[in-house]
Amino acid sequence: MSKKEDFLKAMDFRHACKVFDESKKISDEDIHFILEVARKSPSSFGMEAWKFLVITNDELREKLRVFCWNQPQITTCSHLVIVLAGIETLKVESGVVRSQLMRRNLPQEKLDSFIELYTSHLGDVLNDNDKIYQWSARQTYIAAANMMNAAAFLEIDSCPIEGFEKENVEKVLELDTSKFQVAMLLPFGYRINEQSKQLRSSFESVVEFIK
Repeated sequence: MSKKEDFLKAMDFRHACKVFDESKKISDEDIHFILEVARKSPSSFGMEAWKFLVITNDELREKLRVFCWNQPQITTCSHLVIVLAGIETLKVESGVVRSQLMRRNLPQEKLDSFIELYTSHLGDVLNDNDKIYQWSARQTYIAAANMMNAAAFLEIDSCPIEGFEKENVEKVLELDTSKFQVAMLLPFGYRINEQSKQLRSSFESVVEFIK
């Protein structure tokens, strides 16, 4: 089987698993692989403004489920990953922007120019935490998609969850929302039911080549 076929096989395997087999647990090696794929994911300006909380505590997951539309994925999964969108670290005054860019060993003049570009480009976004969250959360979806695809490659199931009461979930997690806010809940585990048929629009209806 070619690499392309391997990848498409994983994409065919992946689906939004609604109930997981509670008797099956993901190995430490496999969950670390999935999270490492998240860590290596791209982000705008290379800021990596995210954090991934991995929750296996049953009591905590029961508390979270109440504020997640009572969805069984929260408590039946092997590992529940809470995807957090960074807020404070994206602000120039935090110093993190400069330190992230300094990893590239840029000359001072070029570093200052890059920070000026970052500040001017995001001027309207960076002056409000709600706007920062909207921008930051979009970055986390790149990492989330990569995690789900990596899991599918290992024949591990997942289900991206946006149906939750954000403020209540953040309270349960005791988050400092000036630093991080919840973007998505992403449970991982093994299916207990047969996968439903995958339904997708045709290639021709979603792809247009412009020459």
